[in-house]
Amino acid sequence: MAWRPEQGSMQQLVGYLKDALSGHDQNAQRYATMMLGQAKSSPATANYLAYILSDGPIFQDLGLSPADNILVRSSAAINLKNTIRAHCKAFPQSNMIYIRSAVLSTLQDPVSQIRNFAGSVLSEIVQKGGILAWPELLPELLALAGNDSSSVTNDAQEGAMSALAKICEDNKQSLEKDYHGQRPLTIILPKLLDITSSPSAKVRAFALASINAFLPQLSQAVGNSLDSILARLFHLADDPSDSVRRNVCRSFTQIVDVAPDKVRPHMGGLVDFFVLQQRNTDDPDLALEAAEFWLSVSENQHLCPSLAPFLGQIVPVLLESMVYDEEDILRLEGDADDADQEDRAEDLKPQFATSKTPRSITNGHAGMNGDFVQSVSSSQPHNDDDLSEGEIEDGDDTAAANVEDRWNLRKCSAAALDVLASNFHGAVFAVTLPYLTENLRHRDWQNREAAVLAIGAVADGCMDAVTPHLSDLVPYLLSLLEDKEPVIRLITCWALGRYSSWASHLQDPGDKKRYFEPMMEGILNKMLDRNKRVQEAAASAFANLEEKATKCLEPYCGPIVRQFVECFAKYKDRNMFILYDCVQTLAEHVGPALKEQALIDTLMPAIIQRWSKVSDQSQEIFPLLECLSYVATALGSDFAPFAGPVFARCIRIIHQSLEQYVMSINNEAFDKPNKDFLVTSLDMLSAIIQALGSRQSGELVETSQPRFFDLLLFCMEDPSNDVRQSSYALLGDCAVNVFHQLHPFLPALIPVLIEQLDLDNMKGEDIDQGFSVINNACWSCGEIAMRESSGMGPHVEHLYQRLLGIISNPEVPTSVNENAVIALGRLGVDCPETLAPHLEEFAKPFLRIIGPVEYTDEKADALLGFNRIVERNPQSMENCLADYFKTSAAYARHSNSAFRSGILESFYRVSTGHTLLLSSHLSALTESCWLQKLDTKLRALLAAASDKRH
Repeated sequence: MAWRPEQGSMQQLVGYLKDALSGHDQNAQRYATMMLGQAKSSPATANYLAYILSDGPIFQDLGLSPADNILVRSSAAINLKNTIRAHCKAFPQSNMIYIRSAVLSTLQDPVSQIRNFAGSVLSEIVQKGGILAWPELLPELLALAGNDSSSVTNDAQEGAMSALAKICEDNKQSLEKDYHGQRPLTIILPKLLDITSSPSAKVRAFALASINAFLPQLSQAVGNSLDSILARLFHLADDPSDSVRRNVCRSFTQIVDVAPDKVRPHMGGLVDFFVLQQRNTDDPDLALEAAEFWLSVSENQHLCPSLAPFLGQIVPVLLESMVYDEEDILRLEGDADDADQEDRAEDLKPQFATSKTPRSITNGHAGMNGDFVQSVSSSQPHNDDDLSEGEIEDGDDTAAANVEDRWNLRKCSAAALDVLASNFHGAVFAVTLPYLTENLRHRDWQNREAAVLAIGAVADGCMDAVTPHLSDLVPYLLSLLEDKEPVIRLITCWALGRYSSWASHLQDPGDKKRYFEPMMEGILNKMLDRNKRVQEAAASAFANLEEKATKCLEPYCGPIVRQFVECFAKYKDRNMFILYDCVQTLAEHVGPALKEQALIDTLMPAIIQRWSKVSDQSQEIFPLLECLSYVATALGSDFAPFAGPVFARCIRIIHQSLEQYVMSINNEAFDKPNKDFLVTSLDMLSAIIQALGSRQSGELVETSQPRFFDLLLFCMEDPSNDVRQSSYALLGDCAVNVFHQLHPFLPALIPVLIEQLDLDNMKGEDIDQGFSVINNACWSCGEIAMRESSGMGPHVEHLYQRLLGIISNPEVPTSVNENAVIALGRLGVDCPETLAPHLEEFAKPFLRIIGPVEYTDEKADALLGFNRIVERNPQSMENCLADYFKTSAAYARHSNSAFRSGILESFYRVSTGHTLLLSSHLSALTESCWLQKLDTKLRALLAAASDKRH
């Protein structure tokens, strides 16, 4: 008997669905969401949701208004999709059969929004159940979309093709898999090409979008069909539909990345096509897709040279596209002086902790790098595909309205001009110069603004061509800092920042005074502009200047710090974030220059005052802690007066976050905490411990409540890679600086460390971050080994097995391998007896990996430990003696380590103790070229061993 819904249950569910998407009564909305959440695991609920989505007769009898009908069915689709995602594998087959039938029938609904929802649900069913669980679906959708029966309605064709496009996008890998000798993509790709001839523009566009989903992978099926795809694209290039041509543009852009040789012969015609599409003022999205083509081609080193003959066509259209359009002009013109207005909550963007560079064997830190796109745009292109159909994006209207926060045609064109300039240099500037001459002093501000944007865009690539003009350009740009239009002041700050490298490295003191100092002063002054967005642009430009000028800023630290303090006093919440970046970038690049007491007395009270205002739950704590980490590193022991409260607060934040996480695990009603609270607090603790030294750091660790290493142990086992990466960095810093306090906790910490080194525990979805965790774990292992000495004995065997697994795996990145062999060698310093029996197993990869490693004290430790292992089992070196003496020769030649003599002595001991073994292998070695680079004593010893053999 066919399943039928019960009317009372239906009516109750409809009420919840309606309330869940209604914002009029938040209490009712929360209650409805809770009730739907409790019911979603039931197969019967899924049937009801599918019935409502398909507009079943009993649902129609409820007499909802047309608007409520669509609202409730949309809510049903969202809940059905989430239910399938979480529970469909536990549903009986009979329920799934009903759900599939109901959702499939909804593809012919007259309301496009409902058809789109149905397609999203179908895609989710395929994702969770797999292609083979519903083998009839793809043929049926293709038949509907292609109108195989000649009687399918337009709505059904569009609904089926829209669903197929979602399935292709969400299930690319599944469709390319081999199932019993057959790949679904091989079957559906020719059919999709046929459907691109459909009379319906929407169907044609969806079919091409489906094909586009597979182009980036260039699977065998796509490769075999690429010529057919190109033929269709050239035909569709004249399609009357903007939507179709938009997908044509996207197709060519993707082919550029995977098969540039297919594009090169047609470049002349493609240039004409894309120039025409980019000048389409009626469809900004089409123009943007066209601009993306130039960006993609110019970034492809094999294809970019083919653009050289067409720069005269391409560069002008890019310059035209960099002018604000009329709608944007209306939004921006006469922008208010708002520096004194408080920010609204919706003005504040979500903050995230910055990913840290994994610890290296020298425990170094990488600098901050930014590219052009990040500089021009404060956000990346928005991807609607990240949202489920009908889900409401958690964005704010203000951000959407702010044209400076969108990836758009203007920014893409500027980015493409930047890359073209980097490839063609003076040739691009030659085409750009007439435009600059005409527009830099244009009466309309939007033309002046676009010209300044162009000046900044060509800065890196055309510096040699631009330099002769900078004596006139820089003073003019400085004058634009006082333009009445805020948007002009904003873009001028950015453009000046792009030339800060040139200005800061001028050798003539007179030129530096004429250009660099006014540039620095002008940008600094604009950090206190009367418009908040200009403040933000100036602060960003000054951070860029700091990165380029580095230590050249040391003589100017006084006025810079005083201006920063003024900003701390006047900035509203939003711009505080970029101000933190300015402070930390200054600390990173001038370092000890900030240790002057007058600068400390000026800067630190301003930071601490802001610190006291920010709550533990505020996301502002992320950039603030990152900023303080750099400041602590720069000040070193002079940070001590501020360290205690900061250290205690970080401990409190970590404790609160861990407690909240435990509560969320035990009770779904509690939200999981943001892991960035843990990451930034752990990184701050690392910075303090490194800055203060053993005595002061040890006191902070000893007096911590809760106990410091109890919290660290929890963090080392956290499911988040970011948290564990910071945890193991902190563990290593503690081994270096507060080992006395760490030592009692090692019995609990080392087993967790050993488990972390197991490659089998890595999760494939974030493998790069997983390797960063293992990298830091290896580094901390080596630091502990050097201080725990023979006390590592009980753990050496387990650690060896983990480290061997790392250095034997070809998929492991070089930096992780290097840290692993350093750790392994350091274990051998005091525990060589345990490792000696394994020497034959690891000697060859050890020598191969450690060879290119920089000559540091850590490398010296590892070689000393390796030699001690060799001394106890020299026979195992028979197959890699050449590698061993090459390593010895290289160390003797390159190392300036304080331990150099000690390491060479260990080489001598190995050689003198085993001349009989060596003599049988050294007749050829004594004549090799690298032997002449050995230390004198070692060379003589090897020669004697060879003579003894003869």
